[in-house]
Amino acid sequence: MTIRQFAAILPLTIGLLSGVARADGDDHEEARRALESGRALPLAEILQKLRGEIDGEVVDVELEREHDRYIYELKVMTTGGRLLEVDVDALTARILKLEKD
Repeated sequence: MTIRQFAAILPLTIGLLSGVARADGDDHEEARRALESGRALPLAEILQKLRGEIDGEVVDVELEREHDRYIYELKVMTTGGRLLEVDVDALTARILKLEKD
């Protein structure tokens, strides 16, 4: 991800509950608790750690709980126009899965 692309998604990051991904209903409360309890890093920190590993613009983000851990599900539009789905461990920023559409 380039600095320009990172700057483009910064407003999205700020709007996502200080780093918590989009959530509906009571999901935002669970996401907030995950951040406060240290079970998930803020989205801005995750994106910073992924800089250089993913080349493209993040166009969608969700925070999901899977098997007692949190996963950021990112959709990334590459500079070549391909859509990637990237699952990232919300605590370690480790890429768990990368799928090309």
